[in-house]
Amino acid sequence: DKKEEADSQKPSPVKRNRSACRSVMLQSLVKLFFGCLAAVTCGMMYAVYLYTYHERKFWFSSRQELEREITFQGGSGLYYYYYKHMLTAPSFERGIYELMRDNRTVSGQTINAVERLSLYPELITSLLYRITGSQDVIEPVYFYIGVVFGLQAVYVTALFVSSWVMSGTCVAGILAVAWYVINRPDTTKVDYAIPLRDNWALPYFSCQVAALTGFLSNNINSASEMFCYLLMSATTFTFILVWEHSHYVLFIQGLALFLLDSFDLVPSRKMADIHKVYLSSLFLAYVLQFQNPALLSSPLLSLLISSVLARYFQVERVSDLLCETKWQDFVTNRLLCQECFQTPSQDFFLRLTQASVLPFYLLVLLICLISTLQTIYRRLSGEPMKTNLRLEDGRIGEQPEVIYHVFHTMLFGALAMVFEGMKYLWTPYVCMFTAFGVCSPELWVTLFRWLRLKSIHPVVLALILSTAVPTIIGFSLWREYFPRVIAELSELQEFYDPDTVELMNWIKTHAPMAAVFAGSPQLLGSVKLCSGWTVTSLPLYSDIDLLRRSEDTYQVYAMRSAEDVYKILSLHKTSYVIIEESLCNELSHTKGCRIKDLLDIANSHVVYDKGEMYSFSKHGRFCHEIKMNYSPYTNYFSRVFWNRSYHVYKVNSVISFQY
Repeated sequence: DKKEEADSQKPSPVKRNRSACRSVMLQSLVKLFFGCLAAVTCGMMYAVYLYTYHERKFWFSSRQELEREITFQGGSGLYYYYYKHMLTAPSFERGIYELMRDNRTVSGQTINAVERLSLYPELITSLLYRITGSQDVIEPVYFYIGVVFGLQAVYVTALFVSSWVMSGTCVAGILAVAWYVINRPDTTKVDYAIPLRDNWALPYFSCQVAALTGFLSNNINSASEMFCYLLMSATTFTFILVWEHSHYVLFIQGLALFLLDSFDLVPSRKMADIHKVYLSSLFLAYVLQFQNPALLSSPLLSLLISSVLARYFQVERVSDLLCETKWQDFVTNRLLCQECFQTPSQDFFLRLTQASVLPFYLLVLLICLISTLQTIYRRLSGEPMKTNLRLEDGRIGEQPEVIYHVFHTMLFGALAMVFEGMKYLWTPYVCMFTAFGVCSPELWVTLFRWLRLKSIHPVVLALILSTAVPTIIGFSLWREYFPRVIAELSELQEFYDPDTVELMNWIKTHAPMAAVFAGSPQLLGSVKLCSGWTVTSLPLYSDIDLLRRSEDTYQVYAMRSAEDVYKILSLHKTSYVIIEESLCNELSHTKGCRIKDLLDIANSHVVYDKGEMYSFSKHGRFCHEIKMNYSPYTNYFSRVFWNRSYHVYKVNSVISFQY
């Protein structure tokens, strides 16, 4: 009887299973909570780090408004000008109307600035500034840069989540963020050119990659899969909307997914859902971007639907561009001379090696690639993929999300080896992928299965190394780079450009409201931001008409006559032309890439003798000759301002001939 009574008091197997399930769920929720907390904390700390570094570098809070605006370098301040314009407009609707019919930016043209410059980030930020009542709390410029820094926090948080999802441990996310911050010169341009379109767009792409990583995973429930799908849809659309080059980035991603689909490494249902996301995002962006023809001719659309129509548009667009730009053309050569189109320097690889990310990346990539090739071979042999992999299986290459990132990082890496500008897309995912690999027990088990270890169980050794290796790396990074980061934040740097400040003050106080300024596109972006005056061109590299206008403006650095330059500037209704000493006397190690060299080639003022290039023309270089103040230059131009860096000449409306 006592035995029966004791048996009756024991919990039934069903109750024990329920209790075990509750325990597992509780552990999962606790793990999820602390993981999310760590991810958000890393993102917030990075945003604070960026803000502090920006303040120390530019002394931002102690500057006057004009000096703050000059810190938006490289012509990127033009975007901030439109943000200011939206805030000064009587209403948000009126501001949009004025931007869509802007006749006070480019001389002789009425442009749709929202379409030309992809101004949706500025529209949304100005709307948030209005509706949140931030006018009485924070200055507009701090709100603007605060939103950008907040997006960078989202960027690193998404990298954290991607590495965490694939490895199963938060340590991988922390290590990914640490590598990202250490390699900041090669992962982001936000510290010196805040308003650039890619600084707004890449955080959304990072979120899209994180959502795609979770969506491809086999170990995901229906609710999580739906969340990843919705997040992927929203971020893909936003990414296409805010950056004009985004569909090329998504094309590379689409190629990686195409490889997965070709070898049947991911369920066809999921691939169909991803294609729906791409197509719907392209369609909505096409509508909101004023029927942008570039989206119809994008290689992404060709990859998705393989239609004759898309191929026709694509061929037509490329042929038109080639007809407009020839190899010896100034525009073509200038684009090819941009830093982003150069091959990466050895310093880039040296920095990645010193931070220990490159050696471990090559190791992780090699293991994952070999395992992926084994998986592809098994699929071609007719063997089905396992959906419920165990740790002891040692098949990391059978996880769809891992296979995707192998193809993803290899495709972006191949482009980064050719174009330095691609490093800002590739390096962040190198940090994330490497952190996942060194912290993943599955990767170490895969390696030890190949080595056929007998002295110790592979799973035990893998668990030890997946903890020990990240710990050693983290300790070495902390010891080597943490003092440098603290020194960066504590050191007061000084960014001050008195000549540019003097020029902008002169323009604001002496130039008439109807004046039109000509100069280099980068300088004209600052002129537009600081004064609001009309300019002849804008610092955009995707608009052939503006590139042609820039070529005309640059003729002041060519060997052209005073009459030729006067006619060119008058054609664009120019009132004042700004000549920069840095361009007139430019020194560059890249042979043939100086502005005056490109102009001499385009104007056929170049003579080749025994392999050497010489410039020759019956006229002297305009920017030098005009400073002599003799006829015929004084007939057409009158100097009205000068300092060490700039000379401003008024284009005479009435020509006075002096001999």
